[in-house]
Amino acid sequence: MASTTTSGTSVTPRRAALTDPGYQAFVILRTGFTVAPVLFGLDKFANLLVDWPAYLAPWIDDIVPGSAQAAMYAVGVIEIVAGVVVGIAPRFGGWLVAGWLAGIIVNLLTLSGYYDVALRDFGLLLGAVALARLAQRYHRTGPTAAGGGQ
Repeated sequence: MASTTTSGTSVTPRRAALTDPGYQAFVILRTGFTVAPVLFGLDKFANLLVDWPAYLAPWIDDIVPGSAQAAMYAVGVIEIVAGVVVGIAPRFGGWLVAGWLAGIIVNLLTLSGYYDVALRDFGLLLGAVALARLAQRYHRTGPTAAGGGQ
C-alpha cells in the first residue's frame, strides 16, 4: 500500500520525481537564480563584493539620472525583484533574468576591459533560458510532471 500525505496524494510518485535529473536541474537552477540575484542586488547597496558603479558604462551613466551609485541602487532593486519573481514564477522569471543579463552584457561589451565578465554573464543567460524552459515542463504539477507531463 502506497503511503499518502494528509492531502491524499501519493508520496511514492513524488519521491520518484525527485530522482528525475531534469527536475533536479530545474530545482538547482531555480534555487540559484532566486538566491544569486537577491544577494547581488543587496550588494549593490553595500558594495562589499566589488565597486559596482565601476561596471556601469559611461554612456549609460550619461543617460540615467543621478550618480552611478544611484543607478546601482536601482539595479539592485531590479535584481532583487527578478530573484523573487524566479522563486515565485520561474517560467516568467527565467526569461526576465535572461533579458536582464542581455542588458548587462551589452553594457559590459561597451565598457573596455570587462569582456570576461560579459562572457560569464552570457553563460548565466543560457542557464536562465534553460531554467525558463525547464519551468515550462514542470510548472503544472510540480515534481510529478517529471513522469512525462507536457
